[in-house]
Amino acid sequence: MPFDDHALVSARGLRIERNGRVLVEDVDIDIRPREIVTVIGPNGSGKTTLVRALLGLERLDGGAVRRPAGLTIGYVPQRFDIDRTLPMTVERFLALGNGERKTRIPEVLREVGAARVRTQQLGELSGGELQRVVLARALLCDPALLVLDEPVRGVDYVGEAELYTLIGRLRDARGLGVLLVSHDLHVVMASSDRVICLNRHVCCSGVPETVALHPEYVRLFGAEAARAFAIYHHRHDHRHDLAGAPTPERAAAAAAGSGPHEGGGGA
Repeated sequence: MPFDDHALVSARGLRIERNGRVLVEDVDIDIRPREIVTVIGPNGSGKTTLVRALLGLERLDGGAVRRPAGLTIGYVPQRFDIDRTLPMTVERFLALGNGERKTRIPEVLREVGAARVRTQQLGELSGGELQRVVLARALLCDPALLVLDEPVRGVDYVGEAELYTLIGRLRDARGLGVLLVSHDLHVVMASSDRVICLNRHVCCSGVPETVALHPEYVRLFGAEAARAFAIYHHRHDHRHDLAGAPTPERAAAAAAGSGPHEGGGGA
């Protein structure tokens, strides 16, 4: 299969082997502008290894990755551990490595819903606040592609849903492509345009509704996970115009409480 010339990142036939163990095998993946792609899979399925390969941080044993020249990527890693005794404010942390962007810090913190922590010490932040600050740092480089590896570690359930809603808003406002990696199947799948189920190779992929019912997904996560997805299934009860506002006829129908019709899996 040829590379996708319209993708922000396009990979074909990826194979990664370490110490005689295959971590990723024969994986094809594309992330396009304004698309939220979620990679799910059990522990040890190769998700983080795949992300590192797409970012050019992992040596390939087969296949290739294509990224456009000059592509800017914002990366939120799986773990961001800090020394709680380190005397550093949020503002100083965000300015590290590029003092010129200091003037944009208040704006970006507002964008991620963390404006009030600008002068706080990093060590004083809750798990959810810290994740938003790390996300703000990734956004300061104005990325075309935002990559988030397990972005809700240490965040409670309500915080998870809020963070994924925020990611959807950022995609819409900035026109980002987004690659998500997560174990949080239900909320993530309902917020995604496309889901890739990985277990070293691609077990199944497609829109969330299709993946949730796929036999390979059910085999990996159980029938209960597939049934639970229905709770979070996302439906639209209106259409949007190019500016994002509801069209008049659908807005009126929504206000009148008319029944929903089937929509996409996007946020």
